[in-house]
Amino acid sequence: MSRLRVLFVTDVHGSERCFLKFVNAGKFYKANSVILGGDITGKLVIPIIEREGTYVCELMNSPHTARSKQELSKLEKTIRDIGYYPYHTTSTELEDLRKNPERLDRLFTQLMCESVQKWIAIAEERLRGTGIQCCISPGNDDRFDIDPILSKSSYVVNPEGQVVQLDQSHEMITLGFTNMTPWNCPRDIPESELAAKVEALTSKVKNFETCIFNLHCPPYNSGLDMAPKLDENLTPVLGPGAAPTMVPVGSPSVRTSIEQHQPLVGFHGHIHESRGTIRLGRTLCINPGSEYTEGILRGALVDIDGNRIDDFLLTAG
Repeated sequence: MSRLRVLFVTDVHGSERCFLKFVNAGKFYKANSVILGGDITGKLVIPIIEREGTYVCELMNSPHTARSKQELSKLEKTIRDIGYYPYHTTSTELEDLRKNPERLDRLFTQLMCESVQKWIAIAEERLRGTGIQCCISPGNDDRFDIDPILSKSSYVVNPEGQVVQLDQSHEMITLGFTNMTPWNCPRDIPESELAAKVEALTSKVKNFETCIFNLHCPPYNSGLDMAPKLDENLTPVLGPGAAPTMVPVGSPSVRTSIEQHQPLVGFHGHIHESRGTIRLGRTLCINPGSEYTEGILRGALVDIDGNRIDDFLLTAG
Protein backbone atom coordinates (compact mmCIF):
# COMPACT_ATOMS: atom_id res chain seq x y z
CA MET A 1 0.00 0.00 0.00
CA SER A 2 1.10 3.57 -0.69
CA ARG A 3 2.09 6.42 1.57
CA LEU A 4 0.16 9.66 1.44
CA ARG A 5 0.53 13.10 3.04
CA VAL A 6 -2.68 15.14 3.09
CA LEU A 7 -3.20 18.77 4.08
CA PHE A 8 -6.82 19.52 5.00
CA VAL A 9 -8.25 23.00 5.61
CA THR A 10 -11.81 24.27 5.69
CA ASP A 11 -14.10 27.25 6.31
CA VAL A 12 -12.05 30.03 4.73
CA HIS A 13 -15.32 31.89 3.96
CA GLY A 14 -14.04 34.06 1.15
CA SER A 15 -10.74 35.06 2.79
CA GLU A 16 -8.35 35.49 -0.11
CA ARG A 17 -5.40 35.62 2.25
CA CYS A 18 -6.31 32.21 3.66
CA PHE A 19 -6.89 30.78 0.19
CA LEU A 20 -3.50 31.92 -1.07
CA LYS A 21 -1.88 30.36 1.99
CA PHE A 22 -3.75 27.14 1.24
CA VAL A 23 -2.51 27.02 -2.34
CA ASN A 24 1.09 27.64 -1.25
CA ALA A 25 0.98 25.29 1.75
CA GLY A 26 1.08 22.12 -0.33
CA LYS A 27 4.65 22.74 -1.43
CA PHE A 28 5.68 23.99 2.02
CA TYR A 29 4.40 20.85 3.78
CA LYS A 30 5.42 18.51 0.91
CA ALA A 31 1.84 17.23 0.69
CA ASN A 32 0.60 14.84 -1.99
CA SER A 33 -2.95 16.17 -1.71
CA VAL A 34 -4.37 19.49 -0.51
CA ILE A 35 -8.06 19.57 0.36
CA LEU A 36 -10.28 22.60 0.98
CA GLY A 37 -13.33 21.11 2.60
CA GLY A 38 -16.18 23.57 2.29
CA ASP A 39 -17.58 26.99 3.14
CA ILE A 40 -15.25 28.68 0.67
CA THR A 41 -17.32 31.76 -0.21
CA GLY A 42 -17.75 35.11 1.55
CA LYS A 43 -20.76 36.58 3.30
CA LEU A 44 -20.91 40.30 2.46
CA VAL A 45 -20.57 42.85 -0.32
CA ILE A 46 -18.70 46.01 0.74
CA PRO A 47 -19.76 49.03 -1.38
CA ILE A 48 -16.99 51.50 -2.23
CA ILE A 49 -18.12 54.97 -3.31
CA GLU A 50 -15.92 57.54 -5.03
CA ARG A 51 -16.34 61.08 -3.71
CA GLU A 52 -14.25 63.90 -5.16
CA GLY A 53 -11.21 61.75 -5.80
CA THR A 54 -11.43 59.71 -2.61
CA TYR A 55 -12.97 56.30 -2.02
CA VAL A 56 -15.04 55.56 1.07
CA CYS A 57 -16.62 52.47 2.55
CA GLU A 58 -17.91 51.03 5.81
CA LEU A 59 -15.89 48.03 6.96
CA MET A 60 -16.24 46.18 10.25
CA ASN A 61 -18.46 48.99 11.56
CA SER A 62 -15.79 51.60 10.87
CA PRO A 63 -15.46 54.18 8.06
CA HIS A 64 -12.49 53.70 5.74
CA THR A 65 -11.15 56.22 3.23
CA ALA A 66 -8.64 55.73 0.40
CA ARG A 67 -7.11 58.92 -1.00
CA SER A 68 -5.14 57.42 -3.88
CA LYS A 69 -5.22 54.45 -6.25
CA GLN A 70 -2.51 52.84 -4.15
CA GLU A 71 -4.56 53.22 -0.96
CA LEU A 72 -7.63 51.96 -2.83
CA SER A 73 -5.79 48.83 -3.91
CA LYS A 74 -4.72 48.25 -0.31
CA LEU A 75 -8.28 48.76 0.91
CA GLU A 76 -9.67 46.29 -1.62
CA LYS A 77 -7.07 43.73 -0.56
CA THR A 78 -8.06 44.21 3.09
CA ILE A 79 -11.70 43.60 2.18
CA ARG A 80 -10.90 40.42 0.25
CA ASP A 81 -8.51 39.14 2.89
CA ILE A 82 -11.21 39.10 5.57
CA GLY A 83 -13.65 37.34 3.26
CA TYR A 84 -15.81 40.13 1.79
CA TYR A 85 -16.36 41.32 -1.77
CA PRO A 86 -15.52 44.94 -2.69
CA TYR A 87 -17.88 46.59 -5.16
CA HIS A 88 -17.46 50.03 -6.73
CA THR A 89 -20.77 51.85 -6.90
CA THR A 90 -22.49 55.22 -6.53
CA SER A 91 -24.72 56.60 -3.79
CA THR A 92 -27.68 56.37 -6.16
CA GLU A 93 -27.05 52.73 -7.08
CA LEU A 94 -26.38 51.83 -3.46
CA GLU A 95 -29.74 53.23 -2.42
CA ASP A 96 -31.40 51.28 -5.22
CA LEU A 97 -29.68 48.07 -4.11
CA ARG A 98 -30.93 48.57 -0.57
CA LYS A 99 -34.47 48.92 -1.87
CA ASN A 100 -34.18 45.96 -4.21
CA PRO A 101 -33.14 42.79 -2.33
CA GLU A 102 -33.41 40.63 -5.45
CA ARG A 103 -30.97 42.82 -7.37
CA LEU A 104 -28.61 42.86 -4.39
CA ASP A 105 -28.81 39.08 -4.21
CA ARG A 106 -27.93 38.78 -7.92
CA LEU A 107 -24.98 41.11 -7.41
CA PHE A 108 -23.72 39.05 -4.48
CA THR A 109 -23.95 35.85 -6.55
CA GLN A 110 -22.07 37.51 -9.42
CA LEU A 111 -19.21 38.72 -7.19
CA MET A 112 -19.06 35.39 -5.39
CA CYS A 113 -18.78 33.44 -8.65
CA GLU A 114 -16.15 35.81 -10.02
CA SER A 115 -14.09 35.30 -6.87
CA VAL A 116 -14.34 31.50 -7.06
CA GLN A 117 -13.33 31.59 -10.75
CA LYS A 118 -10.30 33.69 -9.81
CA TRP A 119 -9.34 31.27 -7.04
CA ILE A 120 -9.58 28.23 -9.31
CA ALA A 121 -7.37 29.97 -11.88
CA ILE A 122 -4.79 30.72 -9.16
CA ALA A 123 -4.81 27.10 -7.97
CA GLU A 124 -4.39 25.85 -11.53
CA GLU A 125 -1.50 28.21 -12.22
CA ARG A 126 0.42 27.52 -9.02
CA LEU A 127 -0.17 23.79 -8.60
CA ARG A 128 -0.25 22.42 -12.14
CA GLY A 129 2.91 20.44 -12.75
CA THR A 130 3.78 20.10 -9.06
CA GLY A 131 2.26 16.64 -8.67
CA ILE A 132 0.06 17.94 -5.86
CA GLN A 133 -3.58 16.94 -6.15
CA CYS A 134 -5.98 19.77 -5.23
CA CYS A 135 -9.55 19.14 -4.12
CA ILE A 136 -11.96 22.02 -3.42
CA SER A 137 -15.57 21.38 -2.45
CA PRO A 138 -18.54 23.43 -1.22
CA GLY A 139 -19.97 23.51 2.30
CA ASN A 140 -23.38 24.22 3.73
CA ASP A 141 -22.88 28.01 3.50
CA ASP A 142 -22.01 27.89 -0.20
CA ARG A 143 -24.60 28.56 -2.88
CA PHE A 144 -25.10 25.97 -5.61
CA ASP A 145 -24.05 28.58 -8.20
CA ILE A 146 -20.39 27.77 -7.53
CA ASP A 147 -20.64 24.02 -8.22
CA PRO A 148 -20.30 24.30 -12.03
CA ILE A 149 -17.26 26.56 -11.59
CA LEU A 150 -15.56 24.05 -9.29
CA SER A 151 -16.42 21.14 -11.57
CA LYS A 152 -15.23 22.55 -14.89
CA SER A 153 -11.58 22.95 -13.90
CA SER A 154 -9.10 20.81 -15.80
CA TYR A 155 -6.90 20.51 -12.71
CA VAL A 156 -8.77 21.23 -9.48
CA VAL A 157 -11.07 18.37 -8.43
CA ASN A 158 -14.54 19.03 -7.02
CA PRO A 159 -15.07 15.84 -4.97
CA GLU A 160 -18.57 16.78 -3.75
CA GLY A 161 -20.92 13.79 -3.73
CA GLN A 162 -18.28 11.48 -5.17
CA VAL A 163 -15.77 8.81 -4.32
CA VAL A 164 -12.38 10.20 -5.41
CA GLN A 165 -9.08 8.33 -5.55
CA LEU A 166 -6.34 10.30 -3.80
CA ASP A 167 -3.83 7.66 -4.86
CA GLN A 168 -3.89 3.98 -5.79
CA SER A 169 -4.74 2.90 -2.24
CA HIS A 170 -6.81 5.69 -0.72
CA GLU A 171 -10.29 6.83 -1.68
CA MET A 172 -12.25 9.75 -0.24
CA ILE A 173 -15.94 10.52 0.02
CA THR A 174 -17.02 14.17 0.29
CA LEU A 175 -20.25 15.83 1.39
CA GLY A 176 -20.75 19.54 2.07
CA PHE A 177 -24.33 19.26 3.34
CA THR A 178 -25.05 19.55 7.07
CA ASN A 179 -28.00 19.10 9.39
CA MET A 180 -30.22 22.13 9.89
CA THR A 181 -28.80 25.33 11.35
CA PRO A 182 -30.67 28.41 12.64
CA TRP A 183 -29.56 30.30 9.50
CA ASN A 184 -31.13 27.98 6.90
CA CYS A 185 -28.00 27.87 4.75
CA PRO A 186 -28.17 26.62 1.15
CA ARG A 187 -27.05 23.09 2.02
CA ASP A 188 -28.78 22.67 5.38
CA ILE A 189 -31.02 19.61 5.20
CA PRO A 190 -33.01 17.51 7.70
CA GLU A 191 -31.04 14.85 9.53
CA SER A 192 -32.88 12.04 7.71
CA GLU A 193 -31.84 13.44 4.32
CA LEU A 194 -28.26 13.88 5.48
CA ALA A 195 -28.19 10.25 6.64
CA ALA A 196 -29.43 9.11 3.23
CA LYS A 197 -26.75 11.12 1.40
CA VAL A 198 -23.98 9.77 3.64
CA GLU A 199 -25.22 6.21 3.18
CA ALA A 200 -25.42 6.64 -0.61
CA LEU A 201 -21.76 7.61 -0.63
CA THR A 202 -20.55 4.91 1.74
CA SER A 203 -22.27 2.27 -0.38
CA LYS A 204 -19.73 3.05 -3.13
CA VAL A 205 -16.62 2.70 -0.94
CA LYS A 206 -14.40 -0.27 -1.78
CA ASN A 207 -12.20 -0.36 1.32
CA PHE A 208 -13.12 1.48 4.52
CA GLU A 209 -9.78 0.63 6.15
CA THR A 210 -8.01 3.07 3.81
CA CYS A 211 -10.90 5.47 3.18
CA ILE A 212 -11.13 9.15 4.14
CA PHE A 213 -14.50 10.64 5.08
CA ASN A 214 -14.48 14.34 4.08
CA LEU A 215 -17.82 15.27 5.68
CA HIS A 216 -18.27 18.97 6.39
CA CYS A 217 -20.57 18.32 9.34
CA PRO A 218 -18.74 16.88 12.37
CA PRO A 219 -20.07 13.86 14.26
CA TYR A 220 -22.52 14.66 17.06
CA ASN A 221 -21.19 15.06 20.60
CA SER A 222 -17.63 14.40 19.53
CA GLY A 223 -16.10 17.58 20.92
CA LEU A 224 -15.61 18.73 17.32
CA ASP A 225 -19.12 20.16 17.17
CA MET A 226 -19.43 22.40 20.23
CA ALA A 227 -21.07 25.76 19.48
CA PRO A 228 -22.75 28.47 21.57
CA LYS A 229 -26.33 27.72 22.55
CA LEU A 230 -28.67 30.32 21.03
CA ASP A 231 -31.97 31.73 22.24
CA GLU A 232 -34.97 32.52 20.03
CA ASN A 233 -33.28 35.77 18.90
CA LEU A 234 -30.12 33.87 17.88
CA THR A 235 -28.24 35.43 20.80
CA PRO A 236 -25.74 33.25 22.69
CA VAL A 237 -27.02 32.00 26.04
CA LEU A 238 -24.54 32.89 28.77
CA GLY A 239 -23.56 30.51 31.52
CA PRO A 240 -21.45 30.89 34.69
CA GLY A 241 -18.87 33.65 34.42
CA ALA A 242 -20.75 35.21 31.50
CA ALA A 243 -19.21 32.65 29.14
CA PRO A 244 -21.40 31.24 26.34
CA THR A 245 -23.07 27.94 27.08
CA MET A 246 -21.68 25.40 24.60
CA VAL A 247 -23.76 22.55 23.17
CA PRO A 248 -23.12 19.82 20.56
CA VAL A 249 -24.65 20.63 17.16
CA GLY A 250 -23.11 18.00 14.90
CA SER A 251 -24.79 15.18 13.03
CA PRO A 252 -25.88 11.93 14.71
CA SER A 253 -25.97 10.20 11.32
CA VAL A 254 -22.38 11.24 10.55
CA ARG A 255 -21.31 9.79 13.88
CA THR A 256 -23.28 6.59 13.28
CA SER A 257 -21.72 6.14 9.86
CA ILE A 258 -18.20 6.63 11.20
CA GLU A 259 -18.77 4.23 14.09
CA GLN A 260 -20.28 1.65 11.75
CA HIS A 261 -17.78 1.82 8.88
CA GLN A 262 -14.62 2.86 10.77
CA PRO A 263 -12.81 4.75 8.00
CA LEU A 264 -9.17 5.68 8.47
CA VAL A 265 -9.74 9.44 8.82
CA GLY A 266 -12.71 11.79 9.20
CA PHE A 267 -12.12 15.36 8.01
CA HIS A 268 -14.71 17.86 9.29
CA GLY A 269 -15.30 21.60 9.68
CA HIS A 270 -18.43 23.75 10.00
CA ILE A 271 -17.93 24.64 13.67
CA HIS A 272 -15.07 27.12 13.70
CA GLU A 273 -14.48 27.15 17.45
CA SER A 274 -14.24 23.35 17.82
CA ARG A 275 -10.69 22.80 16.63
CA GLY A 276 -9.43 19.43 17.76
CA THR A 277 -9.13 15.70 17.22
CA ILE A 278 -10.85 12.62 18.61
CA ARG A 279 -10.81 8.88 18.04
CA LEU A 280 -14.11 7.18 17.33
CA GLY A 281 -12.96 3.59 17.41
CA ARG A 282 -10.06 3.35 14.94
CA THR A 283 -11.13 6.50 13.08
CA LEU A 284 -9.19 9.70 13.68
CA CYS A 285 -11.67 12.58 13.35
CA ILE A 286 -10.30 16.09 12.86
CA ASN A 287 -11.76 19.60 12.84
CA PRO A 288 -8.92 22.06 12.18
CA GLY A 289 -11.14 25.02 13.10
CA SER A 290 -11.16 28.42 11.39
CA GLU A 291 -9.87 31.92 12.04
CA TYR A 292 -10.40 33.27 8.56
CA THR A 293 -11.25 36.83 9.64
CA GLU A 294 -7.78 37.07 11.18
CA GLY A 295 -6.16 35.74 8.02
CA ILE A 296 -4.92 32.68 9.92
CA LEU A 297 -5.06 29.43 7.97
CA ARG A 298 -5.76 26.53 10.31
CA GLY A 299 -5.29 23.04 8.94
CA ALA A 300 -4.45 19.42 9.59
CA LEU A 301 -1.46 17.57 8.14
CA VAL A 302 -1.88 13.79 8.13
CA ASP A 303 0.72 11.19 7.15
CA ILE A 304 -0.88 7.95 6.02
CA ASP A 305 0.87 4.64 5.39
CA GLY A 306 -1.54 2.17 3.83
CA ASN A 307 -4.28 1.45 6.36
CA ARG A 308 -2.71 3.28 9.28
CA ILE A 309 -1.89 6.85 10.28
CA ASP A 310 1.81 7.45 10.84
CA ASP A 311 1.45 10.92 12.29
CA PHE A 312 -0.75 14.01 12.28
CA LEU A 313 -0.38 17.65 13.19
CA LEU A 314 -2.79 20.56 13.56
CA THR A 315 -1.24 23.51 11.71
CA ALA A 316 -1.67 27.29 11.81
CA GLY A 317 -0.03 30.05 9.85
